Amino acid sequence: MRRSPLVALVLTALLLAAPGAAQAALPDRAASDVAGVLSGVRTPGTAWGLDPATGRMTVTVDDTVTPADLARLRKAADRTGALLRREPGTLRTLIAAGQGIYGGGSRCSLGANVRSGSTYYVVTAGHCTGTVSTWYADSAQTTVLGTRTATSYPGNDYGLIRYTGRIAHPSAVYTYPGLLTINGPGTAYVGQAVCRSGVTTGVRCGTVTGLNQTVNYATGVVYGLIRTNICAEAGDSGGPLYVASTGTIIGILSGGSGNCTSGGTTYYQPIAEVLAAYGLTLP
Repeated sequence: MRRSPLVALVLTALLLAAPGAAQAALPDRAASDVAGVLSGVRTPGTAWGLDPATGRMTVTVDDTVTPADLARLRKAADRTGALLRREPGTLRTLIAAGQGIYGGGSRCSLGANVRSGSTYYVVTAGHCTGTVSTWYADSAQTTVLGTRTATSYPGNDYGLIRYTGRIAHPSAVYTYPGLLTINGPGTAYVGQAVCRSGVTTGVRCGTVTGLNQTVNYATGVVYGLIRTNICAEAGDSGGPLYVASTGTIIGILSGGSGNCTSGGTTYYQPIAEVLAAYGLTLP
């Protein structure tokens, strides 16, 4: 797990093709064919998926991508008709249902309280649970939260912590301050108004800007993520993406780029996939 601070994001389009290409229609090529080519992209610091605003498959690159890798990505984009766009900053997982959880030297955010029968669990990011087994509810690590029971990262980005302590675990999101009752899981759609909660930056809101996104972190590739224009910083990882008006959680924070001073882009693991993988219910 990495705790280095994120670099500021000021989203800038950089089309490495002829002017006006952003507005052009996709070449006569099936989206599945384009995705097939882009699925071979494993360069850390890149992400790809359909951009609903343009109707084009789009590859984004961050500041860590080398000129040689950028040239290869340009060729792949040209070959498929995809757009190539730069997102200044560093794309990374954001280690450090909003409140903080602590293990080893790491801090993450609780995503949701879920259960299997009468056994209760925390859902958080898999890149958090992957290297820490015992988790605490306080930074001094004196109040035991529970023990890791499952991790799926990379590929996915979720993990489970089984409650073993006596700390209360309501079905709610901490909204800094206050609690929002969670009624169940939801499904994301482009343009949806959403908020996220995390221990580092509290509550931040924005909209869903993409679905089924693939992100190439330095530590591995994660597929099928929700993209938003909401900022986040280190320590917010694992926190919930939710719809305040309906009390539904739709995802947990995986990572992103930028910060909450100048803005950012963030990616989320859909919560429904986590529930289905382990046979869990929310609440």
